[in-house]
Amino acid sequence: MVPVPHSEPQNDEYVLPPNRIRVGAAISQSLTMTGRGLLKIKHNPQQLFDVIILPIVFTVMFSTIFGGAIAGNVTNYLPLLIPGLLVQVTVAASVITGVQLREDLGKGVFDRFKSLPIARIAPLAGALLANAVRYVVATVITVCVGLAMGYRPGSAPGLIAACGLVVLVAFTLSWIFALLGVLLDKASTVQGISMLVMMPITFVSNALVPVESMPGWMQACASANPVSHLVTAARQLADNGSAGIEIIYTLAGALAVLAICVPVTLRTYMRRT
Repeated sequence: MVPVPHSEPQNDEYVLPPNRIRVGAAISQSLTMTGRGLLKIKHNPQQLFDVIILPIVFTVMFSTIFGGAIAGNVTNYLPLLIPGLLVQVTVAASVITGVQLREDLGKGVFDRFKSLPIARIAPLAGALLANAVRYVVATVITVCVGLAMGYRPGSAPGLIAACGLVVLVAFTLSWIFALLGVLLDKASTVQGISMLVMMPITFVSNALVPVESMPGWMQACASANPVSHLVTAARQLADNGSAGIEIIYTLAGALAVLAICVPVTLRTYMRRT
């Protein structure tokens, strides 16, 4: 038997250890997985049901119920309501990220990805990025319904910036629900716990009504609520295009969530897949 010669690496050539994926390749593979997530939405458009229907129902329902009592009529209430609904609908849509992740983990989809020569982070990153499309759809539908009902923002560029800020925060919060999706064993449990947390956070805020109309103890909770800071920042941008201190608070909170949740989620995901 003739021995098979093997070539030694050159001294100046860096050789990656086995199973090591370069950063550029990991980013490319994550984008490929994002495309997979978008294809899932394309072939299963029911996934967009909540971000299309809920903004329409909420805008019509809340403006009709609260408009006369809070602002005298629906038209005067819309500048208060639309930025609040932008936050409420989009943040609620981020819950689905954890539910879908748990379903894919339960079906063994990520186990099949694990057998492929791709970065292990790519399927998770792709799922989170693809869901950002849902947040964009939710903001567009909310604004369009508001405009159809008579909402006229003071600054169009400011409104676009407000939508971008809301989508960014929703993507940040999706890391929290992704962590729940990795930790918990059932999709129904992920959805139940996520909604249990999201309902008081989004409603005990200034999204729908002024904080001054609440009882004293609730005013303290609403004032400290990060959702109230995000809603105020969105209103300031939409009304006059100004970037107040509330934006700083919001971005600082988003960075804190990312700094904590991203490494914890990644470590948990790597350990359980």
